[in-house]
Amino acid sequence: MRGDHGFPDDHDFLAERFEAHRTHLRAVAHRMLGSLAEADDAVQEAWFRLSRSDTREVDNLGGWLTTVVGRVCLDMLRSRKSRAEESLDQSPDHGAPAPAATAPDPEHDALLADSVGVALLVVLDTLTPAERLAFVLHDMFAVPYDEVARIVGRTPTAARQLASRARRRVRGAPAPDADLARQREVVDAFRAAARDGDFDGLLRVLDPDVVSRSAFGVVVGAAAVASGARTAAHLARVARPALVDGVPGLAVLSEDGQRLVQALRFTFVRGRIAVIDIVTDPERLSRLDVTLP
Repeated sequence: MRGDHGFPDDHDFLAERFEAHRTHLRAVAHRMLGSLAEADDAVQEAWFRLSRSDTREVDNLGGWLTTVVGRVCLDMLRSRKSRAEESLDQSPDHGAPAPAATAPDPEHDALLADSVGVALLVVLDTLTPAERLAFVLHDMFAVPYDEVARIVGRTPTAARQLASRARRRVRGAPAPDADLARQREVVDAFRAAARDGDFDGLLRVLDPDVVSRSAFGVVVGAAAVASGARTAAHLARVARPALVDGVPGLAVLSEDGQRLVQALRFTFVRGRIAVIDIVTDPERLSRLDVTLP
């Protein structure tokens, strides 16, 4: 579309500038939220806000958009956290103070910032929304503390402390287990406990800070996840053991046995289930490598 003088329409020009930043914004939102679907929602909301704003005085559109996406993600994380806390019977040590700071190691911090492994995602899901935002924006995307502070509504010093606390938690993140035989035992125990409605049995195989992610949202904590698993006992009865992306998991097939309709992908830490990804979206299912025995 062109304006009266043959120049590109302002809206089209703005859309082109936005598209130039979309990949970066999606990466920021994905690290913040741990979900591509939610990341796309956050980026779309950023576009809506941009299209309704007067940005003629904005010198750094990329920085402006990153700030907007950060605020949108912060709101989404706070909403997610409040929903989880409503159903979470927290353990006595949940939210305990972070361990004392250790000497900074720039090389180690750089490796942490580049990591997109599951262990990092597990820890990110246990941080407060403000801690998560400060760590992701500063350590992963080099956003200055002054800008982080404006997003979370704190001083730059407080923003630095938020990132520091998050960094210490990430440093202590355990590596995922790699013992397939033990993982199969844990999955079998999980399926049996869910099938029988055995709450204590579920707690025995779930990490205290387990994170369950599905199309309906994120649930944090063993008690909340176990409660949800008990209500899905009917699915546990029809779920079959499978290798999901090379790791023991569960698969639910259609009645004719020809189509995958749901997959549970697990991450194991310290011999327990630390992350459960419940995949039902057909497109995501098609990208999984699922092998039935």
